[in-house]
Amino acid sequence: MARGSKGTSPSDASGGDDARDLYDDLTDDLLYDPAIGRATMMGYPCVRLAGRFLASYDDKLGSLVVKLPRERVLSLIASGDGEPFAPAGRVFREWVAVPRVDRALWEALLAEAVDFARKGIAEQA
Repeated sequence: MARGSKGTSPSDASGGDDARDLYDDLTDDLLYDPAIGRATMMGYPCVRLAGRFLASYDDKLGSLVVKLPRERVLSLIASGDGEPFAPAGRVFREWVAVPRVDRALWEALLAEAVDFARKGIAEQA
């Protein structure tokens, strides 16, 4: 745990165990929906809705990673809340990494990611 911190530390960019614990806690809360389950994506732990990836955790950066509309991703990057998600150097335009460990922010972004995934499923139907 970061020096002088209790629980998650918004100032600790790497997040460490606190970030992973928060990711696990918040994604556990999503599992009430039988369409949401755990999986892996490129070696990262993730959650999926009816087979669609919606969120992941980058353990190297200690970041929540969520799939959102491209405009929202750009907004989060512009505001400083997010960073481009670019595993192996390739930027994923509908994915954003959120390194600041912030329960309220992560919870809101996970809800947005679920809504975005549901809209994608509805559009395919």
